[in-house]
Amino acid sequence: MVGTHQILSKEVHFKELGLLVIDEEQRFGVAQKEKIKALRTQVDVLTLTATPIPRTLHMALSGVREMSLITTPPPSRRAIKTHLMRYDLEAVRMAIRQELDRGGQIFYVTPRIEGMEETAAALQGLIPSLRLAIAHGQMPEAELESTMIAFHNGEADLLLCTTIVESGLDIPRVNTILIEDAQKFGLAQLYQLRGRVGRAGTQAHAWLFYQEKGELSEPARQRLKAIQEFTHLGSGYQLALRDMEIRGVGSLLGAEQSGQMEAIGFDLYMQLLQEAMNEIRGSEIPEVDDTQIDLPVTAFIPSDYISDGGQKLSAYRAIASASSRRELGIIAEEWRDRFGSPPVPARQLLQVMELKLLARKIACTRIKPNGKQDVLLETNLQEPAWNKLHQRLPSHLQGRFVYQSGKVIVRGLGAMNISKQMEQLIGCFEQMLTELPESGLVSNPNIIASQAS
Repeated sequence: MVGTHQILSKEVHFKELGLLVIDEEQRFGVAQKEKIKALRTQVDVLTLTATPIPRTLHMALSGVREMSLITTPPPSRRAIKTHLMRYDLEAVRMAIRQELDRGGQIFYVTPRIEGMEETAAALQGLIPSLRLAIAHGQMPEAELESTMIAFHNGEADLLLCTTIVESGLDIPRVNTILIEDAQKFGLAQLYQLRGRVGRAGTQAHAWLFYQEKGELSEPARQRLKAIQEFTHLGSGYQLALRDMEIRGVGSLLGAEQSGQMEAIGFDLYMQLLQEAMNEIRGSEIPEVDDTQIDLPVTAFIPSDYISDGGQKLSAYRAIASASSRRELGIIAEEWRDRFGSPPVPARQLLQVMELKLLARKIACTRIKPNGKQDVLLETNLQEPAWNKLHQRLPSHLQGRFVYQSGKVIVRGLGAMNISKQMEQLIGCFEQMLTELPESGLVSNPNIIASQAS
């Protein structure tokens, strides 16, 4: 299906939409882009634009979106010569005459419909033999269509128009464009308008006339300087970068598609955003199915504690299926009621299971000795996520945990007896997890040890 913005309306429903291709992305507003964003979770989206708006370009540069550049121009295409000057009737006459002398046609673009008749009369006065047509968006559809067809067929030398010709036109004989009050157009508009000429290998000219009197505003001056500077083929990307510097990058989460950057400057803004992006990307705690405990611990249910084989098997199954420290505490209480106070190996088995539950919640995949003095935690945590957990420890304990990519070394812990090692790890993990939702933790870190003893 090929369509306009209308296919994004609520009335249009797709059965199995798999790919959405958006051309001329800079013409879409925030409402349409929000609808596209809602589709993006299930649909592949390819966006095409010669001059992306600041927010879109910034998303690509910061890694929110992927971007590819097509820098090879069509065969025989030549760079357009761009002329920038104050409005001057003699320069206008010369530019039109020059194109007519080589048998070409001209676009003359104004920013307003109001005053087009006066402009047409002035142009006719400059060159009485000029065949002139007028086109703008408020004309009846049939009249506009007939005007465009007549111009395409060579029945007029000059088309006096608004930005209605900005995109979608490919008329090989049009190789000169004159833009009146160029300071009132956006940078992307000027680039798109300039691209309407020179589409057949003939040297094309773009004449940009700004206000006859008075000083230009600083943003307007920067826009005109940029369009004059970047004239080589495929310069839309460089112009979009300059536009982003002039207008700002907009809001990644809000409706503004430009702005927000003036207070701190482009370079610092990019640095701060990149830091925030990196932090967001690495701040999630990944899921871990199980944690392997390779500490030298004696952990089992002795036969002289639970002698019946069936009851012992049920006890192992109960602790293996426990999903929270509270459940382990209930199991320990049940053992104490039925079989008496658990011996050391059984208490250490409960400690191991408690440690595994907590370690899984901080994405720790394995706990093992690291030499004689230290303990090594293998983890799937990225550094930003680890830092958030680490800062919840008391300051006197933070120095003992040293993060390296994919692992955390707990210094000095290996020098303690095994029961103390597990107790210390359980206490530290519990402090790291106290603020996380749905952690399944209880306020007393020693509940199992106290119930089992």
